[in-house]
This record gives sequence, structure tokens and C-alpha cells, in this order.
Amino acid sequence: MKSIVLLAAAVAFLPVMSSVAVAGPIERACMASDRGGNRSLCGCIQQAADMTLSGGDQRRAAKFFKNPDAAHSTWTSQSKSDDDFWDRYQSFGQTAEAYCAG
Repeated sequence: MKSIVLLAAAVAFLPVMSSVAVAGPIERACMASDRGGNRSLCGCIQQAADMTLSGGDQRRAAKFFKNPDAAHSTWTSQSKSDDDFWDRYQSFGQTAEAYCAG
């Protein structure tokens, strides 16, 4: 009987544990930022990132939360790859604003 109760308790926590485990890089960076902490908003921003950015782009953009100067350096860069990333990043920002503003 005791093992059934423990198993039921473990199963009850699985959805909570899985939602934490699947948080993407943007959501984690948002939650850790000084302006973050709103799980609903950060999750919405992550969903916008999932729609517009590859995993590598998400990891790169997540660094901007901690180091905004990196965003500025990317924006002012003359390299084609940075320009291409910046276009995708802007699309992400517009999507996040439209998707999460309400």
C-alpha cells in the first residue's frame, strides 16, 4: 500500500517536473534576468522563439538577457552571418511582441 501511495505521488509531480525540464534557453534566460520572473510571460516568449529561431539562434539570443552589449555588437557587426541572425532575431522580437502583448 505504501509503495502505491509513493508511486501516485511521483506521478502527480511528473507534469511539474517535465514543464521545468523542457524550458528552452530563452525562457530560462528570461526567468533569470532582472526583468524576468514572470513564468507565463517568459514561457510565451519561449514559444515565440520556438516559432522563429533555431536552437542555436535561441542559445545565442539568450545571452543577450545577461549581456545586452552582445546584442549591440551583433547589430553593428558588418558580417553577413551576424546580419542574417539579426534579421531572424528581429522577426522573433516582433513575433514575441504580437504573441505575448495581450
